[in-house]
Amino acid sequence: MMRGRSIQYILSVSLIVFSVVIIIVVSTVLYSRFATTAEENAFRNSQQIVDQVSYSLENNVQATSDLFNMMYHTITQSGDVDSEMLKRQLATMMSTRADTVSLALFDDKGQLVTDLPDVAMKKALDVTSESWFQSALDTPNHLSISLPHVQNLYTEQFRWVVSLSKSITIIHNGKPIQGVLLLDVNFNTIDELSDRVSLGEKGYVYILDESAGNIVYHPQLQLIYAGLKEENVELALKHTYGSFIDKTSDDTKIISVQTIGNVGWKVVGVSYRNEAMTSISELNRSMFQLLLALILIVVLLSSIVSRRISRPIKQLELSMKNVENGNFEQTVISEGPLEVRHLADRFNMMITTIKKLMRQIVTEQESKRTYELEALQAQINPHFLYNTLNSVVRMVGMNKNEEVTTMITSLSKLFRISLGKGKSVIAIADELEHARNYLVIQQMRFKNKFDFSIEADEEVLNFATLKLIVQPLIENALVHGIEPSVDKGRITVKARLDGDEVVIVVGDNGLGMSEERLAQVTAGQITSSKGSGVGVMNVQERIRLFYGQSYGLHFESELEEGTTVTIRFPALGMDQAEGREQEA
Repeated sequence: MMRGRSIQYILSVSLIVFSVVIIIVVSTVLYSRFATTAEENAFRNSQQIVDQVSYSLENNVQATSDLFNMMYHTITQSGDVDSEMLKRQLATMMSTRADTVSLALFDDKGQLVTDLPDVAMKKALDVTSESWFQSALDTPNHLSISLPHVQNLYTEQFRWVVSLSKSITIIHNGKPIQGVLLLDVNFNTIDELSDRVSLGEKGYVYILDESAGNIVYHPQLQLIYAGLKEENVELALKHTYGSFIDKTSDDTKIISVQTIGNVGWKVVGVSYRNEAMTSISELNRSMFQLLLALILIVVLLSSIVSRRISRPIKQLELSMKNVENGNFEQTVISEGPLEVRHLADRFNMMITTIKKLMRQIVTEQESKRTYELEALQAQINPHFLYNTLNSVVRMVGMNKNEEVTTMITSLSKLFRISLGKGKSVIAIADELEHARNYLVIQQMRFKNKFDFSIEADEEVLNFATLKLIVQPLIENALVHGIEPSVDKGRITVKARLDGDEVVIVVGDNGLGMSEERLAQVTAGQITSSKGSGVGVMNVQERIRLFYGQSYGLHFESELEEGTTVTIRFPALGMDQAEGREQEA
């Protein structure tokens, strides 16, 4: 695993791995212990809250039942339920509880005997059909407590109440009759007791009727009625007391159950396990932060120790990288262990030998490059000279002295520019003059088979150019474009500035080239044995060798239309170009 690694890396990684393994083992043990304790606390806290709510509700129900029984005995012991004294006693009892809504006494036919407060009841009311009325008659001597419902006894009153009812024997109009006593208690008190409970951010408490399985109270009762929320009431109904895990939904819940004995309700607490285990998440973050801090400390210490051990080797490695990047002007200081010093000495000897070999190769390549450039620049095909002199002889024989003078003058100027001063860089004006002399000679040789024109912007003439880059293109146009054509040809040469670049365009109206041949010429796959011998591709090579690969020739051609060659190179003054020539 450590093969090919540095000493500093091996030391650092070993210390880090050792420390991390210890921290992970300790963290795992602590996490397991803490997670178990946290889950037990979550169950215990949830159950305690539910027990507290159950105790409060049980006390509230018991107090309400005691009030009902007090009223019940007061009525039964009264001689006549119609007496004013009885009503005052009952009113006094009701005033002791703020949550009592109304008290009503009905006979067994459902007729109202007395009520508190004395307000108008609904005319079409039939109390005999109410569940609390039937429950009271069906189970004599048993206090029935209804589920929360909207009170519908009185006109324009729609309170949310719980009804306590019980059958009773009363004296009415001097006769004993069977009746039903009804006490309505405001449900808001139970609602507030349950709503104040906090079981985390999302937890809540709801009340379940044990006998029928109906939900008595729920903070989101409307969502349940609308079918947008469900509760696992089956789990709560199976247990009388305790806390359990509910995994029926996406979020794991802790269900805590307690039964209210005097009313037959179950208080069910719902808390979310992920909230209860928040402390574990905080422990995880703390352990992670501790691990990072320890790793940083170990990395720092291991870096200091390993650096002192591996510094000489790293210096040698850095020197090797510099040599790899081409920097040979350096030596390695021999220090550190004996083996490292020996290695540094051998490395210094190797660098010295490499530098000698490189200087030798550079000298040989520079000489070769100089000879190639000189050969390219000095090439003029003897066949061209022979044809030109032969044309002069014919003109002399035909007494065309003026034409002879013009041709010899042009030839001398041609040689003067081609061979003069031994330089490869000349002014653009001289290069165009050289091209003009060449065109004059060829025009006389070909007996005016073509016309030519040379145009140049004034500002471009003093810039520098490589010698003999235009004439080979003109020669190529004559040999391959104009000479094979039966029509009179035309050659144009134009020079201009394009930003900071010089553009020279050589065009002809000759035969042109097919797309396939044009592609071959552009790729340098076709060379010609005709002409002066300074081929077009030699021009391309010289320009790129001198100016860079982004410059050179661009060809455009179309059959029967002609060919255009564009030369592009940087606009340099003579001093700049000669300086670059000396560096080359």
